[in-house]
Amino acid sequence: MIASGIVALRMLAARHRRRIEAVGVLLAALLGFAALHALLAEVHPHAIAAALRAVDPMRVAAALMLTAASYAMLTLYDVVALRAIGRPLPYRTAAFAAFTSYTLSHNLGFAWLTGGSARYRIYTAAGLDGGDVVRVITMASLAFWMGVVVLAGGALILHAAPLALGGFSIAPTLQHLIGGGISVAAVLLLALLPGRHRRPRRLPSRGSALALLGISAVDLAAASAALLVLAPGASASLFPAFFLAYALAIVIALLAHVPGGVGVFEAAMLALLPQLPPPALLAALIAYRLIYYLLPLALAGLLLALQERRQLQRPINAAAGIARFVMRGTAPALLAALVFAGGVVLLVSGSLPAEPARLNLLRHIVPLPFVETSHIAASLAGTGLLLLAPALFRRLDAAFLLARALLIAGAAFSVAKGIDYEEAAILLAVAALLQLSRGAFYRRTALTAALGTPRTGVPIAVAIGLSVWVGFFSYKHVAYQNDLWWEFAWHGDASRFLRASFAIAVALVCVAVLRLFAHPDTTVPSTAVDEQAAATALAHSPRSDAMLAYTGDKRFLRSPSGPAMLMYQVQGRSWIVMGDPIGARADWPDLLWMIRERSDAAQGRLLLYQISLDAVPLAIDLGLQLVKYGEEARVALAGFTLDGAEMKSLRYAERRAIREGASFEIVPRAAVAPLMPELRAVSDAWLDAKGHDEKAFSIGRFDPAYLTRFDCAVVRHEGRIVAFANVWGTEEREELSVDLMRHADAAPYGTMDFLFVQLMKWGREQGYGWFNLGLAPLSGIEARRLAPIWAQVGHLLYRHGEALYGFEGLRAYKEKFAPVWSPRYIAAPHGVGLARALIDLQTLVGGGAGSVARRARLALAA
Repeated sequence: MIASGIVALRMLAARHRRRIEAVGVLLAALLGFAALHALLAEVHPHAIAAALRAVDPMRVAAALMLTAASYAMLTLYDVVALRAIGRPLPYRTAAFAAFTSYTLSHNLGFAWLTGGSARYRIYTAAGLDGGDVVRVITMASLAFWMGVVVLAGGALILHAAPLALGGFSIAPTLQHLIGGGISVAAVLLLALLPGRHRRPRRLPSRGSALALLGISAVDLAAASAALLVLAPGASASLFPAFFLAYALAIVIALLAHVPGGVGVFEAAMLALLPQLPPPALLAALIAYRLIYYLLPLALAGLLLALQERRQLQRPINAAAGIARFVMRGTAPALLAALVFAGGVVLLVSGSLPAEPARLNLLRHIVPLPFVETSHIAASLAGTGLLLLAPALFRRLDAAFLLARALLIAGAAFSVAKGIDYEEAAILLAVAALLQLSRGAFYRRTALTAALGTPRTGVPIAVAIGLSVWVGFFSYKHVAYQNDLWWEFAWHGDASRFLRASFAIAVALVCVAVLRLFAHPDTTVPSTAVDEQAAATALAHSPRSDAMLAYTGDKRFLRSPSGPAMLMYQVQGRSWIVMGDPIGARADWPDLLWMIRERSDAAQGRLLLYQISLDAVPLAIDLGLQLVKYGEEARVALAGFTLDGAEMKSLRYAERRAIREGASFEIVPRAAVAPLMPELRAVSDAWLDAKGHDEKAFSIGRFDPAYLTRFDCAVVRHEGRIVAFANVWGTEEREELSVDLMRHADAAPYGTMDFLFVQLMKWGREQGYGWFNLGLAPLSGIEARRLAPIWAQVGHLLYRHGEALYGFEGLRAYKEKFAPVWSPRYIAAPHGVGLARALIDLQTLVGGGAGSVARRARLALAA
């Protein structure tokens, strides 16, 4: 009973894992704000404002220099890690990847997702594979934490007085013992690492580890010192206790998973350093947020926007294409963070009292109702920016248009509500950066589709919670009464805060209701082919496998804005997309995001099957895991010839087939129907000989309605058809291929070789560019010692699975035609979702659950 209950709880937790994590993060944020409120119970808001104004400009300059030093060290993490794994890159590339990665992870949290995605896009564009990127991230992360531990140990050794942390006191002797133990452990760990020439690739050498440790120590010392110099009254003698509090606050913030550690980091610092005056420390923390977090984020956004602009003006070449790919992948993430920060600025500003002098000036220019309305409008604009930031990350053009408009409107409202020109300048700067990166937001969508989604609710809730806490803290001396809601006065800041908060709540409820009760798409996707839409889409496709649209076993999702579609089917809980989308490349992102959102709404999992390199960046954007499925063989027909030693076996097969009386013919599709009885006899004999059922989804089946759509290549022997294949050809004659290939047992030796050779010659005469021989599953998968498990299993099946499929033999057969090989991939959810999706894929390709059941019944009957 207990065991079954535990299993049920685990299943429930696994099913609702994301919801549980979201609730946990919100609770952590709530506890952080509650702790801040309790720690600052005796502090008046004016004291914090006075402390902020009292920060010495020289201290600000020192903090800026220390911040620059810290970020300089952060770039060196990647430089050393890349050399350690044997994949060094130019400093400019490594520094760019590290800087953008750390600015994102510092401000948004979830370092592996936010910063990791930026590193992945930049490094893969520079030639690294996913494993190399993971190794770089892992080394940098381990170096950071080792630096925290070692620097804490050094601080404990150097501190001679009793150490007070959050009300606890540690004697000097105990400090020295702990610090010494940490130092000895670090030295032993370094000594155990191998030398440069004896290390495995997964580990850094002793020299690299020492370099990373030194970089981490300097980085952390500079980062913590940047905060220390901002606190009035703080001195160098306080550094050991200050750094230990700083390190503990970082750990607490990371464990809480609150975006950017907002509220949690500040509460931890205030609790751990009671010897510093809370107003001065909180003022220093606010200034530190601006200098160490937001300023680098703005700088990264500016650099990316300028780089994006520069790349768009360059002539198109390979290097410019790679750079543009990187820019378009990283700029939206940074700009989304900046827009989100702009929304937070508007919300927090709306929760703070206005400057009396500016308000007095404003009362001589505009009437009070104008100010009241502008205050609410500014808060609503900030809320809109929070909701739009995730859509900017998805590169939606509607989000770009709305965000730009709200930034400009927010700047105008900031001036109108209190002459807050500082925040107006910030918002206009973000709008300018957004405009510079206009080309990065290329995904067309409806305006209403750009609003926030349930998955982005946690950071939005934290941001709004921060603004509400700031408001209640700022006006905690105000007696809250019912009359306060209806008080309209020039100095009625508390009333304006309450009304703006209510307006924000109403706006959020409206958005939630709009999404909850939006008119659902009740139409069941049809498996019938829309002839006109299919013909238009296929006309834009350079790939012959787009003809799978005519097999009759797929559903279709069409682009609302252009002649494009994708083919998919639902098997179990898996939504399986067949190949790349068909049609104009510009419509691919919209289609894939649409299918991603539909599968998610249906609590399904998305799998992209046999996608090419063209679709790989989009699969990464969708958050899917890439698995190499195999390699595709294509023969360039312009240079195809049977001359040369490597074509000896094909020459022999062709001559022998002709000598034995075989003949080749292309039957036009209008003449295929009368041959259907002969073709069916060949097909049935082939299926019986192989012991196979008809396959589905990724290949056609013997269906007269399907076969009569295409020309048919046939081989005759003594007047009888002994082999056939339906012929796929693209409209622009880019590619030629075959789908259904069947032959009788009585066919002469080398009949299929003869069919392929003759068909390639015919295709060359007809002006086709390529002949597609199809896939060799599991081909080209590396099984090195550090390769992922799926790669090692796939390679094992490829080498030793001949009895199951004949993987290696299929590759060897296609190799006879001297093809060009290109990789094809499967993109699926991470973890267990991948295995489940692959099981559903096998069921679907095998003909569906009905086919599996039918084979089982036949086996039992036998």
